Amino acid sequence: MMKTSDFFYELPEALIAQSPAEPRDHSRLMVLHAGTGCPEHRRFDHLTEYLRAGDALVINDTKVFPARLTGVKEGTDRPAEALLLRRLNATDWEALVKPGRSLKPGAVLLLGGGRLRAEVRGIIAETGGRLLRFTCDGILEQALAECGQMPLPPYIREKPADPQAYQTVYAKHEGSAAAPTAGLHFTPALLDRIRGMGVHIVPVLLHVGLGTFRPVRVRDISAHRMHAEYYEVTREAAERVNRLRDQGGRVICVGTTSLRTLETVADETGHVSPGCGETRLFITPGVRIKSADALITNFHLPESTLLMLVSAFAGRETILNAYREAVLERYRFFSFGDAMLILSGGKP
Repeated sequence: MMKTSDFFYELPEALIAQSPAEPRDHSRLMVLHAGTGCPEHRRFDHLTEYLRAGDALVINDTKVFPARLTGVKEGTDRPAEALLLRRLNATDWEALVKPGRSLKPGAVLLLGGGRLRAEVRGIIAETGGRLLRFTCDGILEQALAECGQMPLPPYIREKPADPQAYQTVYAKHEGSAAAPTAGLHFTPALLDRIRGMGVHIVPVLLHVGLGTFRPVRVRDISAHRMHAEYYEVTREAAERVNRLRDQGGRVICVGTTSLRTLETVADETGHVSPGCGETRLFITPGVRIKSADALITNFHLPESTLLMLVSAFAGRETILNAYREAVLERYRFFSFGDAMLILSGGKP
């Protein structure tokens, strides 16, 4: 049995990044060779030294939407909050709410200064979330966009001065409640340099929701169940990835969400098929990664599903040793922190 505690490491609070590097691509980059476990300490814009013509750089072009809504519980002056996770139909959303204990079925939240009314229609047993039914005067989508706030992680204590700081420069399809943070390091200029090298940038889609950042609350990780998240791989994206792989190129995933998307649609040879739907894929040590040769990722929370995924890619001890070195070298951790490039022991 592999335990959640097997993925714990000590992290000084001072190393939790509160703002992104400026410029974005000047964050630090640890390059980890999974075959040897030996890290190199570089800067993110040096990434080009590890890429080559014919590689596929797979990005997640999801866009964070203003999913956090604040207000009060109807009939009281008590603060209430909703974090929208997933749209179910024209009026209903799955959401996390605060305070959870008092917001039972039948309760109503008045959000956005009363512009939005959200009735709790049910409790989602799997997550403890709520099914909210929205009504408002006017167009609901417009009201949600105007009243919502960017849903920053709780460990980021101050709102960034730049409202786009928590958005990748290639964000396109709105639907995420959290950013695919490995992509935050890229700038338009760096992407242009990468394209100029003959590297192919291939977009896939996974809307980041509770499945990505939900804590693991069980002792045995095999008992953890991932929350469903929407993914999409177009026919063009699948064909490009497969063609480049067959021509000897490497598949390099930007972020754990891109990797989970490819693994959801990959066969045993690593070739991927087009498709869309919901994925609950939980990648842990012992699961063979079939679709990718390298992974660009941030430094993740202790005991998180993301740390378990990167441990599957490179080995648990290799990753934990690299994290210990990152702490000693004063890397910056989590969403606005520094990055790691993990090169598998496969294609050179």
